Amino acid sequence: MNRWNDRSRRGSDAALLFATSGHSGVDRVVQNLLPEFGRFNLRLDLLSIRGHGPFVETLPANMRRVRLAAGHKGTSLAPLAAYLLRHRPAALLAANHGLNRAAILARLATRVPTRLTIRLGMALADPGATEAIGKPPAVIRSMARWYPRADGVITPSSGVAADLERLAGVARERLHVIPNPIVNARLYELARAPVDHPWFTDPDRPVVLGVGELSERKDFATLLRAFARLRRTRPSRLVILGEGRSRAALEALGGELEISKDLWMPGYDANPYRYMARAALFVSASRREGSSAVIVEALANGLPVVSTDCPSGPAETLQGGRFGALVPVGDDIVMAHAMATTLAAPPPPERQRAAAIPFEARRAARAYLEAMGIALP
Repeated sequence: MNRWNDRSRRGSDAALLFATSGHSGVDRVVQNLLPEFGRFNLRLDLLSIRGHGPFVETLPANMRRVRLAAGHKGTSLAPLAAYLLRHRPAALLAANHGLNRAAILARLATRVPTRLTIRLGMALADPGATEAIGKPPAVIRSMARWYPRADGVITPSSGVAADLERLAGVARERLHVIPNPIVNARLYELARAPVDHPWFTDPDRPVVLGVGELSERKDFATLLRAFARLRRTRPSRLVILGEGRSRAALEALGGELEISKDLWMPGYDANPYRYMARAALFVSASRREGSSAVIVEALANGLPVVSTDCPSGPAETLQGGRFGALVPVGDDIVMAHAMATTLAAPPPPERQRAAAIPFEARRAARAYLEAMGIALP
C-alpha cells in the first residue's frame, strides 16, 4: 500500500533534504538509507533541488519526491521556508553545510515546530589541532554560529563529532555518531558481477585497488609512489577506480615512476564491488575523511586493507589497526612496507567481513530516525 494515499493522516512525518553530485560517498549513503526508511510505517518527503542528486529512479511506497523551486543549494532558503510553511513536517533532516545552514535559517524564519537534524560527514581538523583544515575559516564560523541551533547533529565517526563539539560548539548531548549505511544485500549482489579484465585472473601478480575521486584530498600520488616501491620487490598491479581533476597529473606521475604498464585507471565505475571481490588488497591514501565508505565496502568484500591514519574515520573503522594497517599520511615508504607485509600474510576474509557489520544499512536507518526524534516500534 502506498502510505501517501492514507488520507487519515496529515502532513509528512519527516522531510529529507539532500543535494548530491550523483557519484559521491553521500550518494551511496542516501541510496542505501532510502530503501531502509521504506520499511517503516512513516510518510516521508524527499526534497530535491534541480540539477542535483540523489538520482533515485524508484522511491519506497512511503516516500514522495518534492522538488524545491531552487536551481542551486545557495538559493534553497526561500523555497525551503515555503515548503515548511505549507507542509509542516514533524522532522527535517538536511545533509551538506549549505543545506544545513538553509534549514536552520528556514526554521527560524518560519517558526514552524519541525524538529531539525543536520548531518556533517567530513572531518574538520587534524587530531589535536586548534585550527580547522579543509574548510575556510568563514565556513567554520558559520558552523559555530548556526549548528548549535539544530536539535540534533549526525556524524559518521567520533572524530567528526569531536570536531563539531570543539570547533563549532555543538553540545555533546545533541551529537549522534551513526556509522554510515554501507552494507546491504545489493552490495553483495553487485559484487558477484563479472570483471572482464585479465589482471584479475593472474594469481602471480596480485591486484592492488584504490577507489575514489581523483583529487588532492584522496592523495593517489602517494599510492602511486608506494606502489612503485612495492613493485620493485613484489610483482603486482594497481587499479584505481575514479575520475577527477588530478587524472592528468597522476597519469604523468605513473610515467615518471615507470609503472604505467602495471597501472590501470578506467575511470568512475558505479559497481566497484566486483573489483573488490577479486582484488588482493585495498589501499586508501586519503589526507582527510569522515568515515571512509570505500574502506567499509572493501571490508564487506573480505578484502585486506591498508589506510592512512587520517582524520578521522579510518582508524575508527579499522579499530585502531585491528582490521587493517594504518600508516602516516603522505608517507609512501611506510605505505609500501605495509602493502608488502599485508600481501605476504593477508587476514582471513571472514574476519574482515565481521568488521563491516556495524555499517549495515538497516541498523543505520533506525538510528537516523531515532536521532530525528521519530518514535519507532
